[in-house]
Amino acid sequence: MTGELPHPETRDAPAGPRATGHASSPSQAGRGRSPLRRAAGGVLLPVAAVVAAVAGAAVFFGTAAVTAAILVLGTAALVAVLATGFALARPAFALLGARRPGTAAVAFTGAVALAVAGASAVTVFRPMPGDRAAPAPAGVAFWDLPTGSRIAYTAVRAADPRPTPVIFLHGGPGTPGEGVPDAARALAGRGFDVYAYDQVGAGRSTRLADVTGYTVARHVADLEAIRHMLGADKLILVGRSWGGSLTARYLAAHPRHVAKAVFVSPGPLWEGAYPDHDTGDPWSVLPPAQARLRDELAGTPRMIVQSVLMGLNPNAAHALVPDDEADPWFRRVMLTGKDATQCPGGPPASVHGNRPGFYANQLTSADAERAADPRPALRAIEVAALILRGECDYLKPEVAEDYRRALPHATLVPVRGAGHSITTEQPGYLPLLRDFLLR
Repeated sequence: MTGELPHPETRDAPAGPRATGHASSPSQAGRGRSPLRRAAGGVLLPVAAVVAAVAGAAVFFGTAAVTAAILVLGTAALVAVLATGFALARPAFALLGARRPGTAAVAFTGAVALAVAGASAVTVFRPMPGDRAAPAPAGVAFWDLPTGSRIAYTAVRAADPRPTPVIFLHGGPGTPGEGVPDAARALAGRGFDVYAYDQVGAGRSTRLADVTGYTVARHVADLEAIRHMLGADKLILVGRSWGGSLTARYLAAHPRHVAKAVFVSPGPLWEGAYPDHDTGDPWSVLPPAQARLRDELAGTPRMIVQSVLMGLNPNAAHALVPDDEADPWFRRVMLTGKDATQCPGGPPASVHGNRPGFYANQLTSADAERAADPRPALRAIEVAALILRGECDYLKPEVAEDYRRALPHATLVPVRGAGHSITTEQPGYLPLLRDFLLR
C-alpha cells in the first residue's frame, strides 16, 4: 500500500532470536497513517478544482492589463486552470493511493477546465439579447469632422437667419434626444438657425474603436469643429445636464466663440468640487420593482466581468461587450429610472428610439473626474449666461449655484413644476429662453 515501508528481507535480518515486544512494525505504522493520508487527498482534490478556477480568473484579469484580445485572455486563463489544477491534483491522487496519480490528475484537471469553460461560455461569454436600432427619422444629416467623428444632427433653419446659430447639447454623457427640442421651431421663427446633434459615441454618431478616446477634450474639439463646419464666428449654446458641463468646458476653452450660454439643469461644473460625488442620486428613489430590475441587469456574470475589465482595460471590456450589445443594455438600465428625475406625480416620461452610448457615458464621466477645474478661466469671461434649475431637480442646489458664482454675468432662475428635464416637463421655460436670447 502506498505510504508503507517494505518488509525487510529475512536474509537481511540479524542473527539470533527474533525481537519481541509491543513496538509497531514499519508496515503497521504505514497502515496507521493511511486513513489520514486518504482524507488529506480527499480534501485536496476539491480544493484543487476551486483554486484552479480562481487562478484562471486571476490570470484572465491580469492579462487584461496588457491586452484587450479576448481570445488571448481566455487562452491564458485556460492554461492557468490546467497548470494549477494539475499541480494540486497530482499529490491529491498520490495521497489517495492512485496507481498512476499523474494520469488521474490529467483527467481530473481536464474535467475541471471543461467545466470552467462551459460555465463561462453560457454566462460570461454569452452575448446578451440586443434590439434593432430605431430607423432614423426624416431630417437626420451628418457632419464628417476633421476630428474623425461622424456626427448625426438635425436642424431647423430660419427663413432669414441671424449670424449666430443655436446649438442644443444633450445630457448623459452619451444620452441623446431625438431630433431638435420643441423650442427649436419657436426660435427659428425669431431668426435663429437651430441645431441638435448626437455627441460622439451616442445616438447615430460614430462609435470609437478605442474607447479611451471618449474624453471631455474630444467633445470640446468636436464642438469647435462643428462651429467651423457652420461657418459661424460665435455660437449660442444651450446645454442640458451634462450638456451644461460641456458648454462650460467649451466656454472656458473658446470664450471668443460663444455669444451666449444657457445651462438647463446643468451637471457638475467641476467634479473635483464633490470628492464623494455627493451631488444627488436619482437611482435612490426608484420604486422597489424598478430597483430590482436595475440590479438584475447590472448583476449578470457577463456585466460583472465587464465592469471589472472597465477598471483594468476599457478596451478589453469593449472587446467582451461591444457597442451593439452594451448600448441596448444601457438603454434598458436607463428606462428603469426614466421617471425618477421629475417632480412626484408627474406624467410618465416619453421614450424615443435614439440609442444611448454606454462607453461614451462611462469613459467621458471618468475623464471628467480627472479634468482640470475650469472655474478660474470662467471667472474672467464676459459672456451672458442663463442658468435654469427645476425645483424638483435631483441635483443639489449647490450644483447650479456653482455656475452662478463662477460666471460673472450669470442669472440663476428657478423653474417651478419641473425636475431635471425642464425642456420636456415645463414648456413654460421657453419664454425664459427666448427672452434671454433676444435681449
